[in-house]
Amino acid sequence: MPRSVCAFAFVVLLPYWTAFHAVGGNAQDTSFKIPGDSVFVDPRLFSMIGDSNITFRESSFSTFFNPTSTAPPFFQIFDSAFLTILGPNPSIREVASNSTFAFAHEAPVYVSDTNEVFFASNDGGPLGMSDLNHSNVIGKISLTDVDTALAANDSVINVPVMFLDLPKTIQMTNGGTGPYKSSLLLVTFGRGSLPPSIALVNPKAPNNVTVLLDNFFGRQFNSLNDIKVHPSGKLFFTDSEYGFLNHFRPNPLFPNHVYRLDPETGSVRVVATNFDKCNGIAFTADGNIAYISETGALGGLLGNDQTEPATIYAFDVDPRTHMFKNRRVFAYVDAGIPDGIQVDIQGNVYSGCGDGVQVWNDEGTLIGKFFLGTTSANMVLTTDGRLVIMAETKIFVAEIAAKGIPPISP
Repeated sequence: MPRSVCAFAFVVLLPYWTAFHAVGGNAQDTSFKIPGDSVFVDPRLFSMIGDSNITFRESSFSTFFNPTSTAPPFFQIFDSAFLTILGPNPSIREVASNSTFAFAHEAPVYVSDTNEVFFASNDGGPLGMSDLNHSNVIGKISLTDVDTALAANDSVINVPVMFLDLPKTIQMTNGGTGPYKSSLLLVTFGRGSLPPSIALVNPKAPNNVTVLLDNFFGRQFNSLNDIKVHPSGKLFFTDSEYGFLNHFRPNPLFPNHVYRLDPETGSVRVVATNFDKCNGIAFTADGNIAYISETGALGGLLGNDQTEPATIYAFDVDPRTHMFKNRRVFAYVDAGIPDGIQVDIQGNVYSGCGDGVQVWNDEGTLIGKFFLGTTSANMVLTTDGRLVIMAETKIFVAEIAAKGIPPISP
């Protein structure tokens, strides 16, 4: 067996790995325990694979980096810092599935009062059952049901998914956060002549809806993609052209921007521009840094182009104007595109990618993955140590140590 292949197998089989970290120019021998459902892949072992029998990847969308050939789902560790996120006894399980319906795409929101996670089905894509004539839907699962099934140690878990009956003002939901003012805060792509919008949806029946914004000085937005609440109380959202690219929205009327909405005054302004397709958005807990995913490589029904951006950018947020400044590359992903973004209380950044959820420290170093072997568009961290991952036709729940930033709600 070639040396590099043997080394990768070595990582899978041993519960302990001796890693050599450069500290002040000297090699330091550090041993750490690898938890269950995990593999450690030392980046030095794959920095040169030209003389091995490992095949180079040709596509970021169809082939993923799994040198250990481990069956997903599992935790792929590149740096010992990922162990702090996982904790000593992490687990990851599939908890809901429907092979014929992409019911779990985007807009995940955890509501602690009812211990439920809300989410949107795929809007205009494969298995989404939505198009120019049909909107997608909002569903939810109970994490209490998940806990009951996990406690029973069932070999297969598929908790019930309930769907909300919402009015036509909610069309093609794609992003969400909250709770905000005790409601789900959602953004929609719009559909046909029905406009994209920002809306509050009551998570409890009868799920009444309040639209906060559906235009920019009389013009419809392109397709609102994602939204977050800044610690200032202002709402920040991205607008891109995916509704048009997926053939259920008319021609775009704007460049693809990031906007700020002041919910007290109704003032709307652009805070960042010059994107191919801005997508996910997130802030650090103090609101000083914003992250925006740039997903030009994903072309909707026009197809994918891996030579276009699949990048997360970081910005400084001006404390007075909230303009995004000092744009810089934070991370470029190796699998698909970085879609939705979340940040934990320690400042680590999570994004849904082609192979699952990837995680970077605050310096932009990839430290690990929740490797699913399939696309995740978004996920939500609860405040009690769970990561709920949307994976189109499946939902996964990881029990970990990291915790999400508590919701900001006036």
